Parts: sequence; structure tokens; C-alpha cells
Amino acid sequence: MPSPRPTERVLARRREIGDQLRAARLHANLTQERLALRAGITLGQYSRIEQGHSSPLLDTLIRIADAIGVPLSHLVREEGPRPTPTGDDARPRP
Repeated sequence: MPSPRPTERVLARRREIGDQLRAARLHANLTQERLALRAGITLGQYSRIEQGHSSPLLDTLIRIADAIGVPLSHLVREEGPRPTPTGDDARPRP
């Protein structure tokens, strides 16, 4: 069974996370190539993640954060108000 296509919100968050990755990488004075090498992934894979074209595994994001020297939360933090949940998302969580 094929995976469902990501929603616009998911695609937007991928781009935001990519922007946060880029900013952290540049702040650490690392090239994409050097960061990919440190994280143990290919340059192409890292580039697609940074551009928001790829959805990385959590393990990959952890390795990227470690390679940059920042906490994972620094790379995936959300700024501003969160949208109000609707439908199934509005149910209280146990």
C-alpha cells in the first residue's frame, strides 16, 4: 500500500526544518559535505533533507544534530502559534 501524500502543513514544516538545519550548519561553519560526512549520510541525502524534499528518519536527525553540535530540539522547534486541532486531532490524548 503506498504512503499517503504529505499535507501542505507537513511540506511546510519540512521546509522550516530545512531552514533551521541550514542556519545551524552555517553557524557551525560547516559545508553540506562536511556535515554529511560527520553524520554518516550521503551529501545528496543531506541536501534533500535541508531543502525539505526528504523526510528523514529520527535516527538521521539525531546524527545530524550531533554532527552540528546542537540539541535535536534546536533543529525541529516550532515558532509562533500552533494551528487549532480539528477532527481526530482534537480528541484529548490519554
